[in-house]
Amino acid sequence: MAQSVEIRPLKLNAQGVLSLLKGEDDAWLFAEAARVTRAVFGDEVYLRAVVEFSNQCRHNCHYCGLRTANRDVQRYRIDADAMIAAAERARRLGLGSVVLQSGDDYRYSAATISGVIRAIKAAGDTAVTLSLGDRQPEELLAWREAGADRYLLKVETFNRTLFERLRPGADFDERIERLHRLKSLGYQTGSGVITDLPGMTDAMLAEDLVRLTELQLDMLACGPFVSHPQTPLADAANGSVLKSHRVSALLRLMNPGANIPATSSLDAIQPGARAEALGRGCNVVMPSFTPDDVFEQYGIYPGKNSSTLTLQARLDAVHKSILATGRKPSASRGDSLRTQYV
Repeated sequence: MAQSVEIRPLKLNAQGVLSLLKGEDDAWLFAEAARVTRAVFGDEVYLRAVVEFSNQCRHNCHYCGLRTANRDVQRYRIDADAMIAAAERARRLGLGSVVLQSGDDYRYSAATISGVIRAIKAAGDTAVTLSLGDRQPEELLAWREAGADRYLLKVETFNRTLFERLRPGADFDERIERLHRLKSLGYQTGSGVITDLPGMTDAMLAEDLVRLTELQLDMLACGPFVSHPQTPLADAANGSVLKSHRVSALLRLMNPGANIPATSSLDAIQPGARAEALGRGCNVVMPSFTPDDVFEQYGIYPGKNSSTLTLQARLDAVHKSILATGRKPSASRGDSLRTQYV
């Protein structure tokens, strides 16, 4: 692994980002992103076990299949014991990090989530990431005190007009303020964007990447828009895999030590695109450990959790795809290295 003096963040303004987003020099962009990723993380690809414990959501985002207005979703919640069991299964299978994820479902109290966090932490040195949406400051504090390490809160776009159009009723300023609060509580904090959202221009996306970088986050997620038939955007075109790859490469160069996942939305559009992203700036893969009886119901977009394979077979396939890129799956916690590369 390289010393921090050998790698410096690439400083780009929105115009510089825009030029590369449009494909000005893909050969250089992808090669440099691959070089920086290996210099910082070596051959390791961090694995995160995602436990999607509820598909209930109070929000009505136009792009998401779990939106509250979608009456065709078979809703579910799993209890604390099932969440802990899923995390323990991940630990036994060699994953050093677990992500507890749900829609914005307030039926789970702060005390319940705190108990799950403590149980997971008591079982071993497992990093716990939360992705629970817009929760209250006292809840965020309680979960941090219970031992949660990370929190992921995606913004999707920093363009206020587009944000408010696609996320009716959501408060843009509160979303940004919550990211700052998470950082102040000591969470390794993550956010991200969806590329090619309907109404998004490349100029907007370029500004998004600059804004995202300015936040100095530990986790940066990007993935292409995938049209869902049970949303108002059913007829919109899917996003570009190539553009999403450009975004992950740019985020890597602008944020060398951040963790950047290769998202399943890539494979939903183009099989093999997730593995390809590992050579274009990404260093994380997040296989789902959601219990089998509800696995397919976490349908935020078509193709999400659609595999009929067993968990072990899915995990074996993830390992195989990583090894095929010349990298190796890592059982480590996979903490952010952001502060080493500033």
